[in-house]
Amino acid sequence: MAHLGLVALLVREYEEAIAFYVNALGFDLLEDTRVDEVTRWVVVRPPGTRETALLLARASTPVEQARVGDQTGGCVGWILNTESFDRDHARMKAAGVEFEEEPRHEPYGTVAVFRDLYGNRWDLIQPTDR
Repeated sequence: MAHLGLVALLVREYEEAIAFYVNALGFDLLEDTRVDEVTRWVVVRPPGTRETALLLARASTPVEQARVGDQTGGCVGWILNTESFDRDHARMKAAGVEFEEEPRHEPYGTVAVFRDLYGNRWDLIQPTDR
């Protein structure tokens, strides 16, 4: 069966994006291949994830540049699942990740909204066992 392999995320510059996703969020850098003089194929994903990863796509047109940090119109666009909310929340805060709220408990799990280095909104969530 088909699955979602890569989700493109617009970034300003490759190096700052790699540093944030690898160092602050703890993602693995899977690939960083030069395509041409300005374009690279940069793929990151959370450790242990097998199917879906992020393609860090450098914004190259004015329209793309205007969307960096606002790809979803202010809605949460990405949901980062964890098996240990407390551990990952503390690690991310220590790495300088900006959380918009204190953790809250919902019927679907423990969750808090954070922003990436560009302002995109993410959920960190430890899903409730169902």
